[in-house]
Amino acid sequence: MPVSQAKVKCVLSGDTLVLTSVNNPDQERTLSLAFVSAPRLRREGDEPYAFQSRDFLRRMTVGKVIQFITLYSIPTGAKREYGRVYLQSGEILPDTAVSEGWVKLREDASRRDESDDSRELLENLQRLEDKAKSSSKGLWSSSGGNVQTSYEVPDPKAFVGKWKGKPLDAIVEKVLAGDRMIVRMMLSATEHVQTMVLVAGIKAPMTKRTHPSDGKEQPAEPLAHESCHFVETRLMQRTVKVDVLGTTPQGGLICSVRHPNGSIAEFLLKAGLARCNDFHSSLLAGDMAALRKAEKLAKDARIGLFKGLTQPKGGAEELDATITRIQTADTVYLRDKTGEERRVSLSSIRQPKPTDPKQAPFSADAKEFLRKKLIGKHVKVIIDGRKEANEGYEARDVVTIMLNDKNVGLQLVEAGYASVIRHRQDDQDRSPVYDDLLAAEVKAQAEQKGMWSPKPPAVKTYQDYSETLQKAKIQSSVLQRQKRVPAIVDYVKGGSRFTLILPRENAKLTFVLSGIRAPRSARNANEKSEPFGQEAHDFANRRCMQREVEISVEAVDKVGGFIGTLYLNRENVAKLLLEEGLASVHAYSAEQSGNANELFAAEERAKAARKGMWHDYDPSITDGVDDLTLTEPATNGDDAGAEIKKDYRDVLVTHIDPTTVHLKLQMIGPSTTGALTSLMSAFASHHRSPPASEKTLPGGGPPKAGDYVSARFSDDGEWYRARIRRNDREAKKADVVFIDYGNSETLPWTELRPLPPATFGVQKLKAQAVEVGLSYLQFPSSREYAEEAVRFLQDLTDGKPLVASVDCEDKDKDKDAVALWVTLFEADQEGAGEKKEEESINAELVAEGCAMVRRKLRAWELRRGKGSILDALRQREERAKEAKRGMWEYGDISDD
Repeated sequence: MPVSQAKVKCVLSGDTLVLTSVNNPDQERTLSLAFVSAPRLRREGDEPYAFQSRDFLRRMTVGKVIQFITLYSIPTGAKREYGRVYLQSGEILPDTAVSEGWVKLREDASRRDESDDSRELLENLQRLEDKAKSSSKGLWSSSGGNVQTSYEVPDPKAFVGKWKGKPLDAIVEKVLAGDRMIVRMMLSATEHVQTMVLVAGIKAPMTKRTHPSDGKEQPAEPLAHESCHFVETRLMQRTVKVDVLGTTPQGGLICSVRHPNGSIAEFLLKAGLARCNDFHSSLLAGDMAALRKAEKLAKDARIGLFKGLTQPKGGAEELDATITRIQTADTVYLRDKTGEERRVSLSSIRQPKPTDPKQAPFSADAKEFLRKKLIGKHVKVIIDGRKEANEGYEARDVVTIMLNDKNVGLQLVEAGYASVIRHRQDDQDRSPVYDDLLAAEVKAQAEQKGMWSPKPPAVKTYQDYSETLQKAKIQSSVLQRQKRVPAIVDYVKGGSRFTLILPRENAKLTFVLSGIRAPRSARNANEKSEPFGQEAHDFANRRCMQREVEISVEAVDKVGGFIGTLYLNRENVAKLLLEEGLASVHAYSAEQSGNANELFAAEERAKAARKGMWHDYDPSITDGVDDLTLTEPATNGDDAGAEIKKDYRDVLVTHIDPTTVHLKLQMIGPSTTGALTSLMSAFASHHRSPPASEKTLPGGGPPKAGDYVSARFSDDGEWYRARIRRNDREAKKADVVFIDYGNSETLPWTELRPLPPATFGVQKLKAQAVEVGLSYLQFPSSREYAEEAVRFLQDLTDGKPLVASVDCEDKDKDKDAVALWVTLFEADQEGAGEKKEEESINAELVAEGCAMVRRKLRAWELRRGKGSILDALRQREERAKEAKRGMWEYGDISDD
C-alpha cells in the first residue's frame, strides 16, 4: 500500500485526525484510525473518557508530520478513510492508543477488511486490548472518566473576578480570526469551560463572516486569512496558558494567550498581521509596552498591514517654554524662548466633560490642580502631533508637558481630573505614554478619585467684596489690619486693575495698584486704547494672570475697588510696570502707599532708558506745572502789567461742608502726605495700648472748646487727631472736627482721649485739612439746590487727585475762616497746568447750574478774572439758564 505524508492539524476525537498537506496547508483530509473507535465529545454531554481519549491522541500528533496508509474507506455519506499512522518516534497508531486503553476495537472490525494482513493486525490489536483491560487502563478504568464541560459563561464579570490573576491551562479548539479563538479552559481535572475569547492587546483583520440578522455575507479584510492561518499553525489544539483579564461590552472574555514560546499577540504584531488595541491597554498594564515595541518593529520593516506606511520624518519636536495661562484642565497657553505665545492641548487626555452632569462639577478643581502645578513654571514641551481645525476649533498642537521629569498629563489622570481619549486606530497624534494613561485612568476609577468619586465636590461660591462701596469699606478695614493677604489673579482688567480671588477669605474683589497711573486699554473693538494702554494690559496679563500673589490693602475707591500694593514673587507689580515705561507715578497715591521712593526710582530708570511711554522723553523739558505763568493785560491799577505767578498744588478733597460748600483739602507731597502717613501709623500703634493716664480725658472730662484731642471716628473705630468745637455738658458729648480730614462728628466724652502734644500735636505736624473756597463762584441759598451742588462736586472730586490753582491766600485768617481761594483741575487731565480756568471744575459747576458767577466779585477776582476767565464763566452760566439746569430750572433766580 502506498505510504503518504501529512501534517496533523487537529484531532476530532481519540480515533480521528484532520490532516493537511505539507506543501499546501489549505488542502485538508480526515483520517480515522482503522478498526477502532473512541468515546465522542458532544455539546449535550461528553461520553465517559472522551476528553482523555482525544487528549492522548492530540498530545501525540498535533502539529507533527506523520506518515500514514489507508486500509479501507466507507463510501456511504461523507467518504471516510481508515488507516494506520506512523509517528517519527516509531510509534504506530492505533496500536499505541489500544495498548494505553484510550480506544477499543470495533465490534464489526473483522468485517472491514478480511485479508490475511488485516486478520493478523486485528489479532495483535485484540491482544493489546486484552492486556489494557487486565491493567484497567484508560477506558477500562473503573472511575475518573467524567469531565463536566460548560459551553457558556453565564456571568462573565463574575468569572473574571474569580479567575483574574490565576493562569489557567487551556487548549485552543478553533481559531476564528487572528485575535479571537475558541478555547477550552481547564478549571480542574473534572471541570472545563469552552468559550470564545479575544486575544488581549491586539486587533487583527476580520475574516469573512455572515450577519445573523440579514444573512448578508461580509468579505474578509485584507490579510485576514494570513493572520488567521498564522495563529492556527501555531496554536491550533496546542496547550496554552490563559490569563483572564476582562470582558468586552458584549460580555465576551478578553484573555492573554501564551504559548510556551511566548505571547501569540506579540508574534502576530511582529509579523505585521495585527495592530495594537488601545482599548485593552488598561487591562495589560506594563505588558502593553512589549506589544507596542513589537508593532513598531513591523512598522519600521513595512510588512503586513504596515506595507507602504509613511512615517513622519525626524523625531518629536521638543522645546523649553513657560506656562502663561491655564484655559481648561487639558488646554494651556505657553510662551517659548522667542516670546511667541500659543495655545496647546495635552496629548490624549480630556478635561471633565462639561456636558456630563457627573463630571462637570469637577472642572474647576481640575483646572485649579493644573494651575497650581504649571502656572509660571518653566517646562519641557514635546510636540506629539497637530490637530487640524474642525467644527469650530482652531488648529493646535497636542503636546506632552514634562515638569521636573514628570508627565503632567499623567498626573492629572492619576488624580482623577482627566479622562483618556480613545483614539481612532489610525490616529498617531497621541501621547507616547498612552498605555500608562489608560492604566492610570482605570486605577483612578477603582480608587474613586476626582471626577470618578460618587460624591460631587463642594460648590465654591466667592463673596464679592467689591459688590458695593459699603461692603468694600467694611472689608477694607479688615484687610488693612493684615500685613499681606494671599490671593490669586483671576482676571486682568487693565494694566493696573485686576480681579483677585482670596482663597483664605473665600472672596473675590477688584484690586487697583496704588502709586501709579497706567494708560487705559480698549474695552471693546469700538474703543481706542490710550498710548501704551494695550502694552500695559498685555504686560500685566503676561506676568500676573492666574499667579499666586500677595496684596497689601490701603484704601478703597468710590466704586468699591480696593487700592493697594500687589506683590508677585515678593516684587511690587507697580514697580515692574514703571520700569517698563508702561505707567507713570501718581505722587499722592505713591506717598500714601509708602512706596514712593521705590516707584519714583523705577520711573526714573524707565525715563533714562527711554522705555514705553518715555520713548521720546526729553529731560530738558520740565514735567511739572509749578513754573507756568499767566500774563494779564494792563489795567489802570497799581499792578498793571505785572506778571501773575501761578501757584499750582497737588491736592485731595477730604470733605465738603454741606452748608457753605467750602472744601477741606489735603496737600500732596513728601513733606505732607508722607509725614501724615508716618504719624497716623504711630498714632494707631499708640492707641492700641496707651498708658493708663491717656485712656480717658483728665478727670473724665469735660474737654474745653478749642482743645486738641484724640477722637475715635465712629465709621471705622480708628483714632484721629481732632479739635473741640463745642461741648454739651448735660449729654456729656462734644462736637469735634478732625483736623487732618475736615469732617466733624458729635462724640461722647468716653470716645475722647488726650492728644500728646510732643509726639502727635500740631507742633509736631500742623493740621493737614485746609479749608478752601472755589474762586468766582456763588452757591444757591436754597437747601435743595445746595445739596445738589454738593453731590455733583463730590462726584467730580471724591477720591481723585486734583490740581489746585491758588488764586488768593489769606495768611491772617482765623482758625475757621477760608484759608485759600482756588480753581480746581483734574490731575490726570492732559496738560492740566496749561488749561484756562474756564475749563476747570469751577466752570463745570457753573455749566451744570450748581453755581453762578458771584454777583459781587472780590477785588482779586476782578483783577485775575478780567477778560477771558469771567467771560467764559458767564457764557456757561447763560447756557445753563437757557437749558434750565440746576438752580435755573424755574427761571433766573439772580433777579431775586
